[in-house]
Amino acid sequence: MALNVEIYTWSSCPFCLRAKALLNQKGVEYQEYVIDGDEAARSQMAQRARGRRSVPQIFINDQHIGGCDDIYDLEADGELDAILAAQSVA
Repeated sequence: MALNVEIYTWSSCPFCLRAKALLNQKGVEYQEYVIDGDEAARSQMAQRARGRRSVPQIFINDQHIGGCDDIYDLEADGELDAILAAQSVA
C-alpha cells in the first residue's frame, strides 16, 4: 500500500505551517485540504478526527494522528519514522 498522508489546514495557521514543515523535512508527500472558512469541510474533518475541530488534523493511511503537537510528540519519541515506514509497506 502506498503511503497516504492527509492534512487539513487553514492557510494562515502557524501550527499548520509547522506540521507541514516537519512532513516536508521528512520528504513525505501529502494531500493538503485548505479549509479556510469552509464549515462543511471542517465538519467532515471533525467527523474523521473523532470530534476534533482544531487545525491541523493529520491522517496517515486513514489513521488519525492528531494535530501539530501530536505529530511533533511522535517525532520526539522516535515513533513517527516507524509509523511512516510501517504504513508505506503495509
